[in-house]
Amino acid sequence: MNTPLERLLTGIEGLDSILEGGLTRNRSTLIAGTSGSAKTVLAVQFLAEGIIRFDEPGIFVTLEESPDDLRKNMAGFGWDIEKWERQGKWAFVDASPRGSEQPVIAGEFDFGALIARVKHAAGKIGAKRASIDTLAAIFIQFKDIDIVRRELLLLVESLKEMDITSLITVERLQEYGSISRFGVEEFVTDNVIVLRNPMENERRRRTIEVLKLRGANHNKGEFPFVVSTGRGIAAIPLTSIELKQLSSKKRVTSGNKELDKMCSGGVFRDSVILISGATGTGKTLFATQFLHGGVQQGERCLLFAFEESRDQLFRNADEWGVDFREMEKSGLLKVICMYPEVRGLEDHLLAMRETIEEYKPHRMAVDSLSALERAGHPRGFRELIIGLTSYIKTKEITGLFTATTSTLVGGSSITESHISTITDTIILLRYVELFGQIKRGITVLKMRGSMHEKEIRELIINETGMKIHEPFRQLVGVLSGHPQVLPELLDGNHE
Repeated sequence: MNTPLERLLTGIEGLDSILEGGLTRNRSTLIAGTSGSAKTVLAVQFLAEGIIRFDEPGIFVTLEESPDDLRKNMAGFGWDIEKWERQGKWAFVDASPRGSEQPVIAGEFDFGALIARVKHAAGKIGAKRASIDTLAAIFIQFKDIDIVRRELLLLVESLKEMDITSLITVERLQEYGSISRFGVEEFVTDNVIVLRNPMENERRRRTIEVLKLRGANHNKGEFPFVVSTGRGIAAIPLTSIELKQLSSKKRVTSGNKELDKMCSGGVFRDSVILISGATGTGKTLFATQFLHGGVQQGERCLLFAFEESRDQLFRNADEWGVDFREMEKSGLLKVICMYPEVRGLEDHLLAMRETIEEYKPHRMAVDSLSALERAGHPRGFRELIIGLTSYIKTKEITGLFTATTSTLVGGSSITESHISTITDTIILLRYVELFGQIKRGITVLKMRGSMHEKEIRELIINETGMKIHEPFRQLVGVLSGHPQVLPELLDGNHE
């Protein structure tokens, strides 16, 4: 029976999940990517996380950028390389063109001097990790690629002999196509990871793909990741999400007594609710009542608003008899307002997860998903929906999302197609043109695991808030926006 290869956790958020347990220990991994794809950040973070999380010293072999530039450029991520150098946990091997010491070249090409320096630095600090950045500097300088390849193999084998797990970065000329620039680099290493940064809908979208992990399993496909100050790289491994959330039978209020009755006594505590309707049908008011109902039960509530400003939200809530300011003062409400366009969808997802982790709400509302949908690529939006809903379900948070339909009467939204299968409850709000008047209608379209009312009720919004009235009787075609009165009523009173 073959023994599974020992793994080494990178410590980089999300990456170890994609790798299904980390990199294979004492082996080399090629990091391939175009300019600006965050290769150097990943190489530095690999050593930084090793020091911070696992007390594993590392060496950084720089073939292009000077150590001083690296120290300055990486300080913004919170990595104090100079301190680690003083502590004997980080060592540079400077083989950059500007370095005070250059690798010795004997004959056609020889890495002997560089390997000797690497061994000396590794032995001095007891290195367990190494990063080499970047092979392009070597390939451009020396024309005989076969000889360079041979010497790189010697370097990789030397790192293995020293029980060092290494990353080696290399440039690509395009996002999709050949793995590496010169076509031989991927054959030098045991593993290959590809970083991409393509333009989609006038926005850059970073992804990471584990192309090869020799002798070990890993998740397949591209996964989004972000690069941010104070964190570095954080990947979002959506395929690692598992359907293992606990399911609660406890019901909580939606914030509206009549809607609770329509839902057989309220919504389940760990459910996700979608409120879908055209502009002006009352989606934000539903979110306001949802939060107010939670505060009245002593629950911490969180609102992410992507369409209205803070002052607007608070003013409107006041008009409906809900005091958001007092709710915030009590510590039971947190409101975060932001235009969706200020950051990428992946950044939004991670920021929302961080806020949830810090505030620990019992219920959360997002108003609206449609605003986020407009700010990104459809694939990125779907990944945000899946990542967010699975996360709050794991935390047993009651969630409410609003989505705007494209037409005033009837219709559906792209948002609904993305989220309808993973939401537990769907509530539709619709305008209804009836006898020369515009009315509003509400129905519970779906409620997973529970009976619910099937009728379409009239919804009235006035200065005091929202009232759910009696069902529309003897009408057909309400949801489609083309209601018709049944023939037996045509001769009667239309009131």
